[in-house]
Amino acid sequence: MATEVKLPRLGQGMESGTIVKWLKGEGEPVKKREPLYELDTDKVTQEVEAEAEGVLLKIVVDSGEVEVGRTIAFIGSEDEDVPSGNGGAPSAEVAADSDEAAVDEQDEPQTEGSSAPGMDDQRERGQEAAAATAEAATAAVTDAPVRPDGRVKASPLARRLAREKGIDIATLTGSGPEGRIIASDVERGDAERAAVAVPAAAPAAARALPAGEVEEVELTSTRKTIARRLTEAWQAPVFQLTVSVDMTRALELRERLVGRLREGEAKPTVSDLLTKVAAAALVRHPAVNAHFTGDKILRFPYAHVGIAVAAPNGLVVPVIRDADRKTMQEIAADRADLVGRARDGKLQRDDLAHGTFTISNLGMFGIEQFVAVLNPPQAAILAVGATEEKPVVRGGQVEVRPLMSMTITCDHRAIDGADGADFLRSVKELLEEPALAL
Repeated sequence: MATEVKLPRLGQGMESGTIVKWLKGEGEPVKKREPLYELDTDKVTQEVEAEAEGVLLKIVVDSGEVEVGRTIAFIGSEDEDVPSGNGGAPSAEVAADSDEAAVDEQDEPQTEGSSAPGMDDQRERGQEAAAATAEAATAAVTDAPVRPDGRVKASPLARRLAREKGIDIATLTGSGPEGRIIASDVERGDAERAAVAVPAAAPAAARALPAGEVEEVELTSTRKTIARRLTEAWQAPVFQLTVSVDMTRALELRERLVGRLREGEAKPTVSDLLTKVAAAALVRHPAVNAHFTGDKILRFPYAHVGIAVAAPNGLVVPVIRDADRKTMQEIAADRADLVGRARDGKLQRDDLAHGTFTISNLGMFGIEQFVAVLNPPQAAILAVGATEEKPVVRGGQVEVRPLMSMTITCDHRAIDGADGADFLRSVKELLEEPALAL
């Protein structure tokens, strides 16, 4: 009997994912634990391995958003009959874990970040992807019906999109079953509203932009998550502190470490040294090595340092675990592996989990100084600029020294100014005398 391939839950809180592409075609042999398809979640795009061996008999969902537990393909023997239909609904066990989707239909609206598109939303996406004819879509349009309790009939995904876009769902016309409002109705209503909002007196060039001059980029799940989390971070009451660091001895140490490299080992970078030094300072200053969760502050005895990396789908922050206990070479190896997989789109969800602090380094772009936005729920983030030769006064004499600017952004709800300043002073001291951190 053919084995159903269901969309797995790859992390706590995951309720749906978007199938980007299949790595195997129908009729091709599949080995167990062989990459089968690429899945875009709210954190990363990753390859999902096959849990069974055989032949990929049928792909039920070629691409698009799918809820956890839904059948997306069948694997079996080459001579087996291909199952008919579009795949089963999520199992009872998965459905029991997805109460929030039912709540949206029955009682209270879902909160962003925890909501899950329901079965009808997936059907809705599948119908749209199947390219139904315009005539059929037009025929299906009716006035949005109202339930006995006075609420307009709409899918959970449509309700969430309407909330995000600030649209009164009662003003929309539904094209789903029995006139139910679905996601495409919300998107169409938003587009119509935007068109009406263009001022009649706007210059002709602004109203009639030649075709091909505007690039429309669809938001990936990762980009949507970035937008949501950074918007949350921007609402936090923060403060920034900046210091300049003399990097003379830090650069000398790095050169000595590079000179001792063995074949095949990752070359230590300034970012690796920053990670090691920051980790050492974090365990000395637990007030900064913290999460703010709304009703409590969590302070950690270990330093899991996140490194901001520009990946193809947007900014990601893979985490170097227990950086305070690792050698420079171990940190360099971890960083090289994480950054390489981030840029190849091969990160796993666990690579991004459990960070207690983040470093964002733009020095390689020649940026002298900048302010980084918090990475919630972390209470602090360190922004690092380029190291530049500058004149400084030492003992009444002007000398040229390699100086680097560091700016820490702190969530004032969790960290006081004195704590942030004391931490930054420790990082500065350790960079100027890096042997103290090794």
